[in-house]
Amino acid sequence: MFRKLSIVAFAAALAAAPLPVLAQSKKDSVVMAMTLEPPGLDPTNAAAAAIAEVTLYNIYETLTKINEDGSVSPLLAESWTASPDLKTYTFKLRKSVKFHNGEPFDSAAVKFSFDRNAAATSTNKDKSLYQAFEKVETPDADTVVITVKYSEPNLPFLLGQASGSIVEPKSAATNVTQPVGTGPYQLGAWAKGSSITLNKWADYRNASAIKLSKVTIRFISDPAAQAAALLSNDVDAFPRIATRVVAQFKSDPRFTVLIGGSRAKTIVAINERKKPLDDVRVRRAILAAIDRKALIDGAVEGYGTPIGSFYTPGSLGYVDTTGINPYDPEKAKKLLAEAGVTTPLELSLKLPPPPYARQGGEIVAAQLAKVGIVAKIENVEWAQWLSQVFAPNSPHNFDLTIVSHVEPFDLVKITEPDYYLGYNNEAFNALYKQIVSTPDEAARAKLLGDAQRMLATDAVSAYLFQPQWPTVTNKKLKGVWKEVPQFENDFSTWYWE
Repeated sequence: MFRKLSIVAFAAALAAAPLPVLAQSKKDSVVMAMTLEPPGLDPTNAAAAAIAEVTLYNIYETLTKINEDGSVSPLLAESWTASPDLKTYTFKLRKSVKFHNGEPFDSAAVKFSFDRNAAATSTNKDKSLYQAFEKVETPDADTVVITVKYSEPNLPFLLGQASGSIVEPKSAATNVTQPVGTGPYQLGAWAKGSSITLNKWADYRNASAIKLSKVTIRFISDPAAQAAALLSNDVDAFPRIATRVVAQFKSDPRFTVLIGGSRAKTIVAINERKKPLDDVRVRRAILAAIDRKALIDGAVEGYGTPIGSFYTPGSLGYVDTTGINPYDPEKAKKLLAEAGVTTPLELSLKLPPPPYARQGGEIVAAQLAKVGIVAKIENVEWAQWLSQVFAPNSPHNFDLTIVSHVEPFDLVKITEPDYYLGYNNEAFNALYKQIVSTPDEAARAKLLGDAQRMLATDAVSAYLFQPQWPTVTNKKLKGVWKEVPQFENDFSTWYWE
């Protein structure tokens, strides 16, 4: 009798034991870190890539989704068809989708979002794309028909970017701080200057497929602190970490190091509104003074491919234009003399926070000094850079700056009259119109080559390199993308092994 009672008591005690004694459940939360904090959480009203890193495909969704390999698949649109001239696209929308605030997703929300992007008061970074929509029609709640003023074979891709996020009309005005979307996560908390927390949305249409219930995003700009946070297990993943700390993780079995390609273009932007920078000989002198290889090695530890235009290897019609303005300091001096420039020529060099800009700026300044150009470095925060240098209607108060343009297919930016470079070349604008009016891929590729050669010959910017982006993660964290077709962190694919 005693023995029987003992067995029963033992079984009861075992059943009452905490779960970890029996089995270790998988983690369902993650801490990720980013270099920069987003200025807000509405990707449709500001250009900062950090907004998309937090919100795209997590809080907000788009009609289409850009996958890791750069392909495009359905998201809020179940399918789409295009007219033969690639000017009219018909999207069939996913049914029974709702926003976080309970409002229904339908064609009216899509039309509202795109009309808002195109409005005169819009600050959407791709405003020109939406202004090129001749009309957005909604024949029924589940159908949207977009007619573009020109042939646009890349429209499904372009609509998968953060700027194409579909917003809920009633809440759109407060999305900067109180974002409402259709995605699998909602904003939990935002501790300004420290972190953002995203919580899994229980009512998401496919909630069972989302493995992480909570994502905490920390902001760590200093490279040494980035490495320390990973080594101490305070951070589980760091996409696009500073390149100079990557080497120490490659031989550490606790981590996975992913080196991804991109469609980004890192450039020394030149403000052609300022004299003597309006003289092509001065711009060519700046390019001739810059040793791209030395800069790639020094600024990003070799994680980059030299480029000579506003276009990257792997894109349709790419041509290598690095030979048009090669490194040649003596030629740089001669060009400055031909332009009547008395040296030393003093120019401002405004640098935003990323290491590629700050480290690269030191190297560029040293190289320019050798040909008689004194680049006076001014380190600025992103908000200052956007308001003083980049934003439409800003004073464009700079001579030179270093920035990486991360959006693919953005040659159209060069044609915008208030674009920060101040290029405004009617010949290039006409060539671009010809490109977008040419649906034949081979013919379009040839014209794209002509556009690249024109930008290189006109020395519109000092085109430096196509970056590779390193990501370091905990070895047991899976589903993190290696390739970087655009800046995003799709937490729906992340899970613990």
